[in-house]
Amino acid sequence: MKKIAFPIALAATILSTSLVAQTVRIGTEGAYAPYNYMDASGKIAGYEVDLGNALCAEAKLSCTFVVNEWDTIIPNLVAGNYDLIMAGMSITDERKKSISFSAEYYPVESSLFASASDAKINLSSLKGKKIGVQGATVQAGYAETHFAANNTVLSYETFDQSVADLMAGNLDVLLADGDPLKPVVKASNGELVFVGDGIRIGGGIGIGMRKGDAVLAKKMGAALETLKKNGTVDKLIKKYFKNGPFYSH
Repeated sequence: MKKIAFPIALAATILSTSLVAQTVRIGTEGAYAPYNYMDASGKIAGYEVDLGNALCAEAKLSCTFVVNEWDTIIPNLVAGNYDLIMAGMSITDERKKSISFSAEYYPVESSLFASASDAKINLSSLKGKKIGVQGATVQAGYAETHFAANNTVLSYETFDQSVADLMAGNLDVLLADGDPLKPVVKASNGELVFVGDGIRIGGGIGIGMRKGDAVLAKKMGAALETLKKNGTVDKLIKKYFKNGPFYSH
């Protein structure tokens, strides 16, 4: 899924949270359905919330979720404001310069392009177009590399903001993760369509952790491996993504 974070240079090493005396805090965005979002009652919900709670139960940890804006989600992990990230974050080499990752808990999926149904978009010859992305994501990096020379790439703080500008006609194309974008296009009553082929950017989605938090990393890694093997991860993927992809075939 998603995202590239900017390199962070911090000299201080933050010590691991006590896994016995303290609650493990999981940072998430709360604005990236179906991975994480605020439900009608104002509570954090989604695939990563259910999975995070299942992981903590398996690891015998007390956990709570902390909502944080996407743009600062890695800096605030490194600063010690929470202990883990579960926020639709793709595993990338760039991010590994700042933090560590667990194994993936959702396989890499295609990013998709969407535009207004009456627009004439040819991705192979885009010129003079406005291309929207959520900032600090793998899609943002891809758009800058492949389209910025001949087009204007516009970055948004949230996925919902980028969708709103596409619907308002302020964008020609939106590039985003397929999972949150598919229901948007489906619900648009034909106003939006997918254009071109999907592209795979980055790795799968993993738990972000501070470098050096070896005890917590080991506990969460073992719990994730167990939940993959016993089918819990696949059950949650089916609940939120219906058709997978799944880890058991």
